[in-house]
Formats: sequence, C-alpha cells, structure tokens
Amino acid sequence: MEAENTSLSPETATKLRNHLARLVLAAFVFTFVTARILVIFIMDGKLPPQLFFHVSGTHVHHLNYGIFLLSITGGVLIFGRPTGVKLSLTALVYGVGLGLTFDEFGMWLHLGGPYWQRASYDAVVTVGSMLALIAYGSTLRRWRPKHFITLAALIILLCIFGYTLHKSLKWANQRIGPRLYELEDRGPS
Repeated sequence: MEAENTSLSPETATKLRNHLARLVLAAFVFTFVTARILVIFIMDGKLPPQLFFHVSGTHVHHLNYGIFLLSITGGVLIFGRPTGVKLSLTALVYGVGLGLTFDEFGMWLHLGGPYWQRASYDAVVTVGSMLALIAYGSTLRRWRPKHFITLAALIILLCIFGYTLHKSLKWANQRIGPRLYELEDRGPS
C-alpha cells in the first residue's frame, strides 16, 4: 500500500483538523438538541406523529438514519477523498450522523428500553467532549506550564460543574422525568 503524499505543512494540517472537528462538533450538538426537541414535541402532540417513520408497523428510530449517514461518510472519505468544501460538507454530515446515532445510544445497550435513558446523555457528553478536545485542544508538543495550570483549573471547574450538573439532573429527573416517561408510554397523540 502506498503512503499518501500530502503537501500540507504540519501547522496547516493541524488547522484543517481543528476546523473539521469544529464542524463535526457543531453538527453533532445541533443534531442532538434538535432531535430531542422534535421527539418531545411529537410525543406531546405539538407536531404530527407522522414525523415518526414506520415500516410495516415498526418504528424506525433515528439512530438508523445516523448509521446510514456514518456509513455513507465513511465510503465518501475512503473512496472519494474529498477536499475543500466537499470535505467540510462531509464533516457536517458525519456530525449529523454521530448526533442521530449517539442520541439513542442507550437503545444500543437496552433494546426496547425507554428513549430517555441516561446512557444516551452520557454518550453524547463523552463524544462531544472528545470532539471539543480535538477541535480546541493544543497539541501536546506546544504545551507550556501555563497550559498545564489551565488544564488543572479546568479539571477542577469541570468537577464542580459535574457535581452541580448531577444535582440539577437529579432535580430535573424528579420534576420532568415522570412527564417524559408518560409521553413515551402514551405515544404520539
């Protein structure tokens, strides 16, 4: 197998990687949030239930659309080798596929389980965090002591934020959770 000859300088390659990771991250977060909002609106009867796709009485979950998008982008990247705007569009489609697929990650683990599984949120936070690190993190070769101090401060802040988020999610689960499960049990109006 022949090694690919790229004419990009290491700095340009890093900038391109960061740009593509930012596009993937933006599409991923937007898709996750949009999917959650649409599902809530459909289940609450604010949008028509026909937006849920059924085949012979079986609901086709949007993680399936994500799997197809991920498969397509994999094929495009391997066989098409896009550059420029086409590469950016491929990154956006990849982010949408990730968002649709990981939004229902809990269903990978517990087929037939409820839509509102904690595993899905955990997966989205993990994937989003990794994308953010790729998009905005410095390369380790360029780290200086100030970067490590910033990292330590960030870890402390994330721990505080995680504790606060845990408490607020626990509150939200007690207040909002029963309504979401009721919507799911009732199905689209």
